[in-house]
Amino acid sequence: MPTPVLLVAGFVFGLIIGSFLNVVIWRVPRGENLNHPSSHCPNCDHPIRAYDNIPLVSWLVLRGRCRDCGTPISMRYPLVELFTGVAFALTAALIGPSFLLFPMLWFVAAGIALAMIDIDVKRLPNPIVLSSWVVVALGLLLTSGAEDAWGNLARAGLGAVAMGGAYLLLVLIYPAGMGMGDVKLAVLLGLVLGWFGWAQVVVGFFFGFLLGAVWGVALILAGKGGRKTAVPFGPFMIAGCWLALLWGQAIATWYGQILATG
Repeated sequence: MPTPVLLVAGFVFGLIIGSFLNVVIWRVPRGENLNHPSSHCPNCDHPIRAYDNIPLVSWLVLRGRCRDCGTPISMRYPLVELFTGVAFALTAALIGPSFLLFPMLWFVAAGIALAMIDIDVKRLPNPIVLSSWVVVALGLLLTSGAEDAWGNLARAGLGAVAMGGAYLLLVLIYPAGMGMGDVKLAVLLGLVLGWFGWAQVVVGFFFGFLLGAVWGVALILAGKGGRKTAVPFGPFMIAGCWLALLWGQAIATWYGQILATG
């Protein structure tokens, strides 16, 4: 399939999934059913019409307000849809038409949902994390069989154990710093990063803490937090993973060269 077609298909599919992620982000932390009731305005409770539920487009047409009561609709909804569309398009371009594309798209969608939920309620729900373990692992297994990539699968398993074990050790040493939700997420991240290489695992692990530290310092400098301010760590873990997937090998090579010449 030509890359432009794959990009467009990934973007459109991402918009659709992004619309569903908005439902997941709102309902899963509250223990609500994803199917019932249908999407509705939280203010007037009127069901959202099908033509008012078109990803990105409907928000623009309605100018960010409910058609029935005029209540403002948060800009976060179209932004989640747009970001998911862009993320899916980039993933499709990077992976290409491969069996690996499905588990990676699931991973991207789960990462977006988990990051937003952690920001909202400072929690990483088991239904998303644990189901992602299963789906991604099965997807990698299928890819290994179809593309004879058993070495990648073995490294993915070791990456999950290594990254999950490292986070578990940190929780045991300093339980106030993070929770078991972060450990479970680390297993998922290690599984994906390990498929691509040990450089990605190391860089992803390091960048999660680096991004978290930078954000913490920024909050302190802005006077909006202190050393004991609780900050959701999941988004930084996920962002670090994405950075490692994109540039992990290049960063590891660059750092190795510095050590060799230093």
